[in-house]
Amino acid sequence: MIQHHIEACAQVPGMQEILLIGFYQPDEALTRFLDAAQQEFNLPIRYLQEFAPLGTGGGLYHFRDQILAGGPEAFFVLNADVCSDFPLGAMLEAHRRQPRPFLLLGTTANRTQSLNYGCIVENPETHEVLHYVEKPSTFVSDIINCGIYLFSPEALKPLRDVFQRNQQDQQLCLDLGDGSSGSWPGAGTIRLEQDVFTALSGQGQIYVHLTDGIWSQIKSAGSALYASRLYLSRYQLTHPERLAQLIPGGPCIRGNVFIHPTAKVASSAVLGPNVSIGEGVTIGEGVRLRESIVLHGATLQEHTCVLHSIVGWGSTVGRWARVEGTPNDPNPNDPRARMDSESLFRDGKLLPAITILGCRVRIPAEVLILNSIVLPHKELSRSFTNQIIL
Repeated sequence: MIQHHIEACAQVPGMQEILLIGFYQPDEALTRFLDAAQQEFNLPIRYLQEFAPLGTGGGLYHFRDQILAGGPEAFFVLNADVCSDFPLGAMLEAHRRQPRPFLLLGTTANRTQSLNYGCIVENPETHEVLHYVEKPSTFVSDIINCGIYLFSPEALKPLRDVFQRNQQDQQLCLDLGDGSSGSWPGAGTIRLEQDVFTALSGQGQIYVHLTDGIWSQIKSAGSALYASRLYLSRYQLTHPERLAQLIPGGPCIRGNVFIHPTAKVASSAVLGPNVSIGEGVTIGEGVRLRESIVLHGATLQEHTCVLHSIVGWGSTVGRWARVEGTPNDPNPNDPRARMDSESLFRDGKLLPAITILGCRVRIPAEVLILNSIVLPHKELSRSFTNQIIL
């Protein structure tokens, strides 16, 4: 997911550095990924770890010195859980024509699905954000926040104001002996959407740049497959060389398919549409793959069938086994799409959805896994339907 963000940032002229901000402990895999990305894009790329989860804006304020090092004219802020064609160049041009503290990327959704996102009311002539509501309970606007921003250095001043106000509120609770102060999230926790965008709307500081390009939020397995489909279709225009081609003696390719150069795919396999095969994957004879992601090191043995599923790292699917999910695309313009806010369960049963195999799962021969989530390191001996397998 982050690879797409980094690649988009690297294409912006004058980009000085890329900072990844998060709470998670960096591991060996992340370090290897960052080293490889630095070499590929010839840009400094660093991971900055928050001392605690600081919300969507707290990390920006906490690491403000690192962000402003080198005196940038502006800096992009990209949420990691979005898929997009990232029109960063167009946003930078708009900013240079009329510099503003905050520029938000927006797109349109239908009335029903807009309730699942931050909604923007704009001045259609100036594109100033007049009103902002995060996940409203009633319809506000069909323009939604994409989680992709371009900020001027002065945008950090409102974050400072929120931080100082949080400090004062926290101290007031302590002085009053409020018993709930122990659960206070901390002065450093800043929510860009509620604490900044909502408060500053209509004050001439926040503007929106509308795009009709691809966009999706990635919150679930279903949305990951939907995002994969969007990126693969985008490759038709931007990177056709990354898409597998139908060649004599090779596997049957239907639609958009990505195959990592290190993967081994049998000539009788049928792949696509919308399939992504990762590093070191082995695909046996007669395998059928459709609308799926197979992560690195996985093995699909002869005549397996994998549909609408994600196969985790190092997992094995045995001969003649079938791994299948039910598509539930989180398309913001599909009023019937099942969004992440809905429960995973109904009447005590897992709702039909994309099937996920965790890392190093083993599915024996002739076993059916349907609409299930299999946690890592499980070896199954029988078929399962609509279950979370612990």
